[in-house]
Amino acid sequence: MSGLIIAAPASGSGKTTVTLGLLRALARAGVPVRAAKSGPDYIDPRFHEAACGRACVNLDAWAMSPARLAALAAGEGPLIVEGAMGLFDAAADGRGATADLARTLGLPVVLVVDAARMAQSVAPLVAGFAAHDPAVRIAGVILNRTGSPRHERLLRAALDEVPVLGAVRRETDLVHPSRHLGLVQAGERADLEAFLERAADLAEAALDLDALRALADGPALPPAAAPRVPPPAQSIALAADAAFAFAYPHLLADWRAAGAELRPFSPLADEPAPAADLVLLPGGYPELHAGRLAANGRFLASLRGRAVYGECGGFMVMGEGLVDADGARHRMAGLLRLETSFAARRLHLGYRRLAARAGPFPGCWAAHEFHYATTLRAEGAPLFDATDAEGTRLPPMGLVEGAAAGSFAHLIDLAPARAGA
Repeated sequence: MSGLIIAAPASGSGKTTVTLGLLRALARAGVPVRAAKSGPDYIDPRFHEAACGRACVNLDAWAMSPARLAALAAGEGPLIVEGAMGLFDAAADGRGATADLARTLGLPVVLVVDAARMAQSVAPLVAGFAAHDPAVRIAGVILNRTGSPRHERLLRAALDEVPVLGAVRRETDLVHPSRHLGLVQAGERADLEAFLERAADLAEAALDLDALRALADGPALPPAAAPRVPPPAQSIALAADAAFAFAYPHLLADWRAAGAELRPFSPLADEPAPAADLVLLPGGYPELHAGRLAANGRFLASLRGRAVYGECGGFMVMGEGLVDADGARHRMAGLLRLETSFAARRLHLGYRRLAARAGPFPGCWAAHEFHYATTLRAEGAPLFDATDAEGTRLPPMGLVEGAAAGSFAHLIDLAPARAGA
């Protein structure tokens, strides 16, 4: 396959900045580069799209079959995949690491090493990663956050077996602002273009772009066949704005391919949900806009008496009330007997296997949960039976009330039925 994976020994090593700089530098050189993100991530892919001007897909080695991964990764032009966490870091069951993706797709790995606090010790670190799994090829190293030309020389001299494909100096002006679920969204950065151009300038100065491009060159795979997720309805009113931005493109593409019509609207602009068989409220950051959403009567009224499905943030908006981080309660749609709060945050994180009891998404699903909301009250019939990645049974997830349903889980792909799920 034509492409490579940008990975690292650990989170915080600088993968995202290096990936964005490489994508923009190749794109402005006329290379038809494509982007992908390993794992369940909604935010980095939008930065990738802005950097290269092409759609970015999620490639999830835990939740997706090899056939699905191959189908999503296929296409014209080199594919630059940004890894997640450390290269070999996986879910609790040992599956889903960026290394699994490299092994499945046969892509070489470029390791971004935060070298700020090391010199010759970089050699055993890289050697250990290179030897850990013969099926995962470490094809080169990018030294990040080097302090000086002398520091860079020491690092390069220590790495005599793995090619050094670049050395990036410490930069303080290339920092992503963040919030509790990760980076601020791409569409919220007024300086996004300037940031990407600065990252590309840095990549051109610090990386061996010719070597990276040669490493990514390979035969393009033809489109691969993979099972698609059927649409939950033939016409779908899709909430899409800064409060409801977390919808997986591969699912939307599946539904369009099956003939479903998606009709986007903005709850933040107080647009009513358009006529459709189902209203879909994806996740996002409704807690940051709770007061505005509570005041948007046309939007809220348009949900009543309709078939509505909500994921995570959308699920919270379907409840009766949402308490923001300052402790203020905001009245929500009242479709479900649900009260949630951000006044006392608690992290809920992990892969989930779900079996639907009801709702518009029947069957078994691979899903992910990532939020800080506390459930103050949840009454009604559960939507899903659930287990974690290791197969341990969890309390049922979500709620169903008539035609309204939702949960905190983000559905990723259909999954085979498993005992206890």
